[in-house]
Amino acid sequence: MQAETVQKKRMLSGIKPSGELTLGSYLGAIKHWSARAEEFDCYYFMADLHAITVRQNPADLRRRTLEQLAQYIACGLDPQRNTLFIQSHVHQHAELGWVLNCYAMFGELSRMTQFKDKSAKNADNINGGLFTYPSLMAADILLYLPDFVPVGEDQKQHVELCHTIARRFNGIYGEVFKLPKPYVPKVGARIMSLTNPVAKMSKSEDADSGRVLLMDPPEQIMRQFKRAITDSDTENCVRYDKENKPGVANLMTIYSAVTGKSFEQIEAEFAGKGYGVFKPAVGEAVVEALRPIREEAAHLMKDKAYLEGVYRAGAEKASREAEKTLRKVYKKVGLLAK
Repeated sequence: MQAETVQKKRMLSGIKPSGELTLGSYLGAIKHWSARAEEFDCYYFMADLHAITVRQNPADLRRRTLEQLAQYIACGLDPQRNTLFIQSHVHQHAELGWVLNCYAMFGELSRMTQFKDKSAKNADNINGGLFTYPSLMAADILLYLPDFVPVGEDQKQHVELCHTIARRFNGIYGEVFKLPKPYVPKVGARIMSLTNPVAKMSKSEDADSGRVLLMDPPEQIMRQFKRAITDSDTENCVRYDKENKPGVANLMTIYSAVTGKSFEQIEAEFAGKGYGVFKPAVGEAVVEALRPIREEAAHLMKDKAYLEGVYRAGAEKASREAEKTLRKVYKKVGLLAK
């Protein structure tokens, strides 16, 4: 008698190709994704439709989308074990996004923190897409009926609104959507800027001198860490204190994430050595952690045919799953089948 096959729980996440992937993107999200293929049925996408809520240079957006796919794979996301696709290649995202706009309330959308933040930064382009961004994000999630959505702390509000919209829809039409749980990693979930350790490391702001990009050469990475902010006090002591020493705490978080060492081990390693020794050591550890990723991603970018094969196969599989949900939604709301 054959053993019964256990169906894996599904996990889904995406990152906008609105800027270059950073060390924060890797340690906060992508590094943790690759280990999950054993346990979960994983879907990961390049969220290019979300990127255009802010004006993009078209050629740069296309380049970054392909580079992001190459970097996903270089970070350990095997296309044979994970479904990798580009959001705009699966038309059901935009279609369900429109339907969910009709079940998201104006007040709910206007309260979203990211809408307020981005409106302040893009005062000359406060467009409808920026406002309804969370409805499309809800569609991204709900299409695949995932059990978990790995998100950063700053995305929890979007998942909560996704739940609100799904409950509203299910309350009217029956159990159509599954309500996924947010999945937040305990370590490295939020890597901060090296020059402003109370702000998240940014991939979209070119002026952010406190970021490290996955594709940065070693000498650039070392420069960034040598000028990283530590403390304004004169203690010069490597000790984890997030409230009073946010710069040092951020560097310790990064060092812990790339070496696997605990904060206690790090404190012992650098006892009496000061920041002049500590900062370059963190930089060197990051250089070595990113070296194989940078080299593999550069190699993959030379094989456009392979990358095209990956994203086409991923979109085909994602489309099949998404279409099942979209057909059910269309039927529930009264749209006539083709």
